[in-house]
Amino acid sequence: MTDLNLAFRLARPGFSLDVSFATSGIGITALFGYSGSGKTTLLRCIAGLEQADYGRLTVNGQVWADDTTFLPSHRRPIGYVFQEANLLQHLTVEGNLNYAIARQRSQNNVIRKQEVVHWLALGPLLKRRSMQLSGGQRQRVAIARALLTNPELLLMDEPLASLDIGSKAEILPYLEKLHSELKIPVLYVSHSPDEVIRLADQIVLLSQGRVLATGPVNEILTRTDLPLAQLEEACACVEGEITKHDREYHLTYVKLKGGTVAISYRAAEPGTRVRVRISAKDVSLALAPQQQTSISNAFPVRISAIAQAADPAKVLVKLDMGGDSFLAQITRLSADTLGLAVDKIVYAQIKSVALMR
Repeated sequence: MTDLNLAFRLARPGFSLDVSFATSGIGITALFGYSGSGKTTLLRCIAGLEQADYGRLTVNGQVWADDTTFLPSHRRPIGYVFQEANLLQHLTVEGNLNYAIARQRSQNNVIRKQEVVHWLALGPLLKRRSMQLSGGQRQRVAIARALLTNPELLLMDEPLASLDIGSKAEILPYLEKLHSELKIPVLYVSHSPDEVIRLADQIVLLSQGRVLATGPVNEILTRTDLPLAQLEEACACVEGEITKHDREYHLTYVKLKGGTVAISYRAAEPGTRVRVRISAKDVSLALAPQQQTSISNAFPVRISAIAQAADPAKVLVKLDMGGDSFLAQITRLSADTLGLAVDKIVYAQIKSVALMR
């Protein structure tokens, strides 16, 4: 059952929004697009902060907006995390959290204070005031405060955009933890491919106020007709399961649909579900298995598509490995020399695989 269904049309001088999509009631849906694509405007429409010329929004079967209904913002059970934390300066961290609890709008999916404090590791910070916190700490408190309003929908508008690299690295693991703990839908606005790959389950790809595509993360990442595949950092993001560790060589083995890959050792129990990233630039192709090579991750794959890359000297080759798709970015010369064609079986050599979560 789809728990979030929306459509909005809005016309403003120099910009128009015309979007429609549905997504699951659990997990993170990334609204991805570059500046001016309409991400924040869409979020404001969902929050009721912007009244569209036409709007339809249902959450968990409840109508928030349609031809005859417009639920005002203060009656919508949402949590909203902005780019800036906007904490109440005169209150401690605990005071900010208690302020949110006092303003809970829904009795469904009750999120308890001790759970949020644990998820976001706020225990040591509870007695501090906001000016005593780092940027990453302030944003963790802002996320906790949004959650403690007991929302049925969490909106996050580029929550890492104002943070430096160190603060982003600090907060991302907490966002990953929330991904596994929350039982409500999350709409996460970003123009950072790395954030989307690490956090999202679904992507809604926006451009100039329109939806280019929606779907599971890896499906959108590896569609050669979409902009993400044309990026310099084009990659695939596939799910797998840790099977074993090799302590001598400091390796961890992850089983994917079409084979097992070796990554640098990660302390996790066998059976743990993980997400791995395969960069298109780290994949080379051969017509036969290679001997005496330093590349340990090599698999037979089927070519499912070939497309011109943004660089005219290169092509994108979409590969199918047991149902998982990933990309190889190689030169046109190499593609012609190897005689690559759709449905041909080749051998993919993956130089490195990164564990995302």
